Amino acid sequence: MRKIILMMSVSLDGYIEGPGRRIDWHLVDDELHTHFNDRLRTMGAFLNGRVTYQLMAEFWPTADSDPASTGPMVDFARIWRDMPKIVFSRTLERADWNTTVAHEVSVEEITALKAQPGGDLALGGADLAAAFLRHDLVDEFWIYVHPVLIGRGKPLFPDSASKVDLRLVETRPFGNGVVLLHYERMPAGRPEPTGQEA
Repeated sequence: MRKIILMMSVSLDGYIEGPGRRIDWHLVDDELHTHFNDRLRTMGAFLNGRVTYQLMAEFWPTADSDPASTGPMVDFARIWRDMPKIVFSRTLERADWNTTVAHEVSVEEITALKAQPGGDLALGGADLAAAFLRHDLVDEFWIYVHPVLIGRGKPLFPDSASKVDLRLVETRPFGNGVVLLHYERMPAGRPEPTGQEA
């Protein structure tokens, strides 16, 4: 079964964007962007909320024709344009660029989507991620921690009454100071590591 993977950049103090949706503190150089491309090109679909989708749709469809675009930007423009996308919105009726509109997060429909053949499903956006987390639908977390404290903004994870146990799969530092923390959910009923296991 396909996995739903939350893939997000975050400041060290836990924010995905600053006031006014500012993300100018993201440190995405060619090394990190190439890494994003390599991971995202294997996905089966991108899952986004309306705001994230519309921000992407304003730039990426034609970014590969912009002389100012770097090689990794050109590559990602083609990945984004060709990738099946699902945008979750109560107000959108249609969307372009190989995009399907879903009006709600339905556990039954997402479970059916996961059961289809193909690559994993990349989830982006804090509000949509919160909805998926409420329904226990996120399988893995690929969190890219940027070496900056922005003080205030939109947190990646909202307050929750639920505890989610995770297992660290991978860490990877990049040359610009960003660190990938890759976690997967602990299977239900599995005992937590004690630190004494071989």
